[in-house]
Amino acid sequence: MIAANTPNITDQHPKTDWELDFYSRPILESDGKKRWELLISSSQDPSGTAPFRWVKRCPAGEVNSLWLTDALREALKDSQEQGWEAPLRLRCWRISMRTMVQRAAAELGIEVIPSRRTYALLDWLAERERDVYPLEEGYMAGPLAPPPTPIPTPPVPLPEAVRGDAWSWASLPLGLLREAQEWPIGFGGLLPVGVNDNDNIPVPGVRMFSQTRALALAGWLGGLEPVCLAVDGTQLMLEAGQDDRWLVTDLDDKTATAVQQSLLEAREQAGGLQFISVQTSPEEKRFAGFWMLRDLPQP
Repeated sequence: MIAANTPNITDQHPKTDWELDFYSRPILESDGKKRWELLISSSQDPSGTAPFRWVKRCPAGEVNSLWLTDALREALKDSQEQGWEAPLRLRCWRISMRTMVQRAAAELGIEVIPSRRTYALLDWLAERERDVYPLEEGYMAGPLAPPPTPIPTPPVPLPEAVRGDAWSWASLPLGLLREAQEWPIGFGGLLPVGVNDNDNIPVPGVRMFSQTRALALAGWLGGLEPVCLAVDGTQLMLEAGQDDRWLVTDLDDKTATAVQQSLLEAREQAGGLQFISVQTSPEEKRFAGFWMLRDLPQP
């Protein structure tokens, strides 16, 4: 086991979710079998606090829920010694590992959320694939056989009751999002905004309005585990959960092109940041819901 960061034991950290990836890596061990590894990261703190990170290798012959239960128990113990509370929930993004993760977590009374809203974990995994694994003995360099291309889940229209009264496509300057921790927000999920020389970079998003059901709409959206906005043809989609796709609205050709362009520019200039907000009206200062999203490639 490796505790990837070791803060002072007296430090107190906010209660947070954990993000988990239990899977094989591009490394052949001495026995000729691929390395299996458990990665755990706490979810990103909008203040930029370093996350809890934890790594443990698993023998290829012991990949099962019993091993994972013991490993999770060990991670809980190590995190508490470092000043972290037990996680609120555990996010798992690999569909193929969901059942095993749920069985292991159930033994410890931890709720599992199938979700791709695992931005901290995906950043860390990309970092390890770039800077760690290539230096390991047995690293399988060169092109690997690509994984099967998943068949996209057919989009489902948002239910009538939670579409709100109106919506608008909008953008917020990157610098303004650094102040989001101070905003009055009901439901939501904020992310750290990295340092950038240009605080005026536009971050695209959707504003939704409901005069009478804003809070209910926000609560429902939060339960979806929103991941990112995307354009498919002339349809604006919300990708959410582990493989859900929701149809937000149909767009005309000109608007679809403009929205797609703004999403691409945000990916290049703002790390893929996006947002969704829910308010009672455009003039209301309080947000019934506000989520930062990120458009990240999935491994």
